[in-house]
Amino acid sequence: MKLLSSILFVGWVGRSNGFVPSKPSVWRLPSETTILSQKVEPDQKTSTSDSETRYCIPLEDIGLDDLPKVGGKTASLGEMIQQLTPLGVAVPGGFGVTSAAYDAVLDRFQLRERLELLLRDIDVNNLDDLASEYSILELTIACGQKASVCLSGCIFLGVSSLQFLDRGRQARLMIMNAGLPDEVINEIEHAYSKMCVCNLHTCGKDCSVAVRSSATAEDLPTASFAGQQASFLNVVGKHSVCNTVLECLASVFTDRAIAYRVHNGFGHMDVKGAVSVQLMVRSDLASSGVAFTLDPDTGFRDAIVITGSYGLGESVVGGKVDPDEIQVFKPMIGKAEDPIIKRSIGRKQTKIVYTKDGSDKRTKTLLTPDADAEKPCFTDEDAKTLAEWCVKIENHYSKHHGHPTPMDIEWAKDGITGELYIVQARPETVRSAQKANVLKHTQVTGHQKPMMEGSAIGSDAASGLARVIRDVSEISTMKPGEILVADMTDPDWVPGLRMAAGVVTNRGGRTCHAAIVSRELGVPCIVGTKDATEKLKTGERYTIDCSKGATGYVYPGSAQIERTSIDTDDLPKTKTEIKLILGDPDAALSLSGLPVDGVGLVRQEFVVANHIGIHPKAVLHPELVSPVEQEIINERAKNDASPKAFFIRRLSEGIGSIAAAFYPRPVIVRLGDFKSNEYRRLVGGQNFEPVEENPMIGFRGASRYLSPEFKDAFVLECEALAHVRNKMGLTNVQLMVPFCRTPEEGKEVIKVLKENGLEKGKDGLKVWVMCELPSNVFAIDEFAKVFDGFSIGSNDLTQLTLGVDRDSGILANLFDEDNIAVKTAISYAIKGAHRNGKEVGLCGQAPSDKPDFAEFLVDLGIDSISLTPDSVLRAIDIVSKAEMKDSLAKEIDGAISFEKAQEEAKGKGDAKIVGV
Repeated sequence: MKLLSSILFVGWVGRSNGFVPSKPSVWRLPSETTILSQKVEPDQKTSTSDSETRYCIPLEDIGLDDLPKVGGKTASLGEMIQQLTPLGVAVPGGFGVTSAAYDAVLDRFQLRERLELLLRDIDVNNLDDLASEYSILELTIACGQKASVCLSGCIFLGVSSLQFLDRGRQARLMIMNAGLPDEVINEIEHAYSKMCVCNLHTCGKDCSVAVRSSATAEDLPTASFAGQQASFLNVVGKHSVCNTVLECLASVFTDRAIAYRVHNGFGHMDVKGAVSVQLMVRSDLASSGVAFTLDPDTGFRDAIVITGSYGLGESVVGGKVDPDEIQVFKPMIGKAEDPIIKRSIGRKQTKIVYTKDGSDKRTKTLLTPDADAEKPCFTDEDAKTLAEWCVKIENHYSKHHGHPTPMDIEWAKDGITGELYIVQARPETVRSAQKANVLKHTQVTGHQKPMMEGSAIGSDAASGLARVIRDVSEISTMKPGEILVADMTDPDWVPGLRMAAGVVTNRGGRTCHAAIVSRELGVPCIVGTKDATEKLKTGERYTIDCSKGATGYVYPGSAQIERTSIDTDDLPKTKTEIKLILGDPDAALSLSGLPVDGVGLVRQEFVVANHIGIHPKAVLHPELVSPVEQEIINERAKNDASPKAFFIRRLSEGIGSIAAAFYPRPVIVRLGDFKSNEYRRLVGGQNFEPVEENPMIGFRGASRYLSPEFKDAFVLECEALAHVRNKMGLTNVQLMVPFCRTPEEGKEVIKVLKENGLEKGKDGLKVWVMCELPSNVFAIDEFAKVFDGFSIGSNDLTQLTLGVDRDSGILANLFDEDNIAVKTAISYAIKGAHRNGKEVGLCGQAPSDKPDFAEFLVDLGIDSISLTPDSVLRAIDIVSKAEMKDSLAKEIDGAISFEKAQEEAKGKGDAKIVGV
């Protein structure tokens, strides 16, 4: 334990219009054993201050250039009021308490020197040192008498309260006991009275304000101290405002803030406290949340991610709830009718609201009624408005900083007026700082069945022993490399989070505290698992996997984790386009950075199966399904106008998410290619699907779309795709018809598409056909008159050329794309497409698994190859080598031909041939 070199005992006495400190006694422990005392007058200062120093400045008079005076948070609020309110962005007013007020406190009673001495040798990596405990005996030595005895003019804490004091708490106590100078109190009271004259809700009486710390190193473009210091909501009255301002200034020395400064290279005395005082928005009667101007987990720059829950925003930021989330596609904001690409409803377990007048506490937490929790807490129109504001904010800050500056923004909706407001904005400092051209990929293999799942934060994985912590007081039990398991976290948990290999929480969404800090630390995290603290056991080994998209998984035991990091600038450029095969919208944003030329195949049926799960005929004719199935359908569609509307929305969001991720690169969506046995597995499917002996060559593809039994379901599919192109503005979506047996079928399908808002050629719409039947190959000249391009489906073409059922285990050894018959069919298809001036690609894994097959395709001049994401980098290497080999072969052939021509010319006595 370390000996205190000095301690300050100061109490409070009240006054009618605020708090001032009582006359203090400062006691110093000298190097000698003799105890000396020294009296200091209340307003005596060790440094002089400018008589014209302003301790409070209205927000409308503040800009970003004032950050050294008012801190990042306040400077940002003032900047938005000055520059963005004229552009329609609503920001509540208020005032900033400047760093001069902080200096005025620290200049009292030699407080600055004492704080430097207290913190000069602290080890923030040692939790026991950060929370060093000082005994009553040490305090007695430091003070020269029993610590429980009140000194002259003091009000002191009792022995039981002072039994143990960590260093951060000592620092805060010293500031609280020093108090605010009279001149600071007077300015705060005057500024508060002025803002209460007439505000958002009342005139002529005390108003409700938010009092938030705004340190001078907070909310910087390169570092964010968000959540490190104190904030207070629903503060009413001069007395309370002055008190909470002082608490904010003292919170510069929270344990988490001390640790953060050390880890980020800030000196303790270099960071000054400041405070923002802002009118409260009555979101306790409505909703509030957080918005990012990029996807915080993938770094995708073209999405606005908005989360929200009922009540005050601390529910979302603090991870107390699983919030609602809406993603808006940034390039289509203000251009498309519906730029929303994803909506999800969270559980919103609780909400924070005001307490009634007279209560000692300003806010309280209530359970959210089930009926409210099941509904969205903010509307599509709210999301569109917020997204427009977010773009304006990001554009302004980017211009100010001279480079793209993604933003982390807090919003609130007033339950009295119904108006939306922006209440905070800071630069996002994690994903925006990462290099765009560096591709990091994590692959987890050899794992067991998942125990649970939640929202994935980041895209990494980790294995380790679990440490289940139910209260922050247990955080010192954390050991480096363990997986922290908790109900939720708040800023007090940061020292433990820094040691964790991974984090798992019961509650929280993608913008909660655990998520934000985990991203900043580069630690994989899974939030919103519901029951991690009950199912996971301390000391047991687990693997957490955030590498598979939006959903994170917890596996029992260890798994193999392989990480790769590639600079895409170092990858070879191929003439042959490399595209993706995708079916999971949740993985799209994380894959958008792959060096591909678009998506060559979107498996639409995967979207229907995993994101809808209901047969399209069942949503059109729910009266024909069983009561149990009707209940399932109604439950899934409860927040939509009808089951039909639910189907269209979910399908359009799924396709739209993939199209947005790769915009403006082309995304080719294959129309639904379920076979009857697969359709039967959907909810209600057994009521509408036949039982076929061989569904692989049965009721599927174009024939299904045109049949009277299914045509209305196909129209439903067309409505969703038309919504993506025509209302979401994603005209990079192209369509592809699978299993089209004849050109006549193709013509009829294109006619139906046109009737439902998908006209071939309009707004650049291309309609492709899968070249997967022998008839497609043999009649390719006729199919070329109907379609814009061909995509060779190597799986179906192989099975139908060789007569091998690809699902048959008995004949698996005969299924081979390298078979001469299959390669001949592929050759005919590529040559036939090019003969008719049409693009042609191939969808399948063979080119990435078999270099010779890739070389075969390159030799034929195929335009594109589409593969699953895990094969892309390998395919680029293989195709590049095949192209180099092909180019070299052509050069050699050319040289040989040239020499042969020269020899022939000499033999005939002709003039010498000159090569060009």
